[in-house]
Amino acid sequence: MSEKIQLIGAKEIEITLQRLACQLIENHGNFKNTVLIGIQNRGAVLADRIKSILENTYGLKDLKLGYLDITFFRDDFRRGGETITANQTKIDFLVEDVNVVFIDDVLHSGRSVRAALTAIQSFGRPSNIELMVFVDRRFSRSLPIQPDYKGRKVDSYENEKVVLELKEKDGTDGVYIEQKKQK
Repeated sequence: MSEKIQLIGAKEIEITLQRLACQLIENHGNFKNTVLIGIQNRGAVLADRIKSILENTYGLKDLKLGYLDITFFRDDFRRGGETITANQTKIDFLVEDVNVVFIDDVLHSGRSVRAALTAIQSFGRPSNIELMVFVDRRFSRSLPIQPDYKGRKVDSYENEKVVLELKEKDGTDGVYIEQKKQK
């Protein structure tokens, strides 16, 4: 069993989500020309929470929220011996000429974001795309991708995995570092 070290607890996660929501309001006002897209699967949970904060705390209405599955757009989806199961994309609006804010859990190599950039083209050509991540795992990029909004920066070694646990998926909220399993 690998050791798991908690970096951030549930209260800090809630405070950080509030701060990220405020940053979105500063840049997008009433969101009339902005949509939120959660990258499946934990990014979708975070997008739900951000939308809830924007609506319930700040009174914004008619926010557009979608969920984007990037499974078959990744350049590494055929690697390994595991059978891949996709999540579901749910975007019931066009993104043509609107601002898109991608929301994801952990930015590591940048490959998930690259896949999302490819996948979103099926829904139109956005006027602008921004990236919000809860954890920016610095110094580990394979691609030149940086977030516009980040909850926390975490520096870790390559043999460590940064995990964001969410109560909707895991029963509790927290950010952890754990040793990667050796193959």
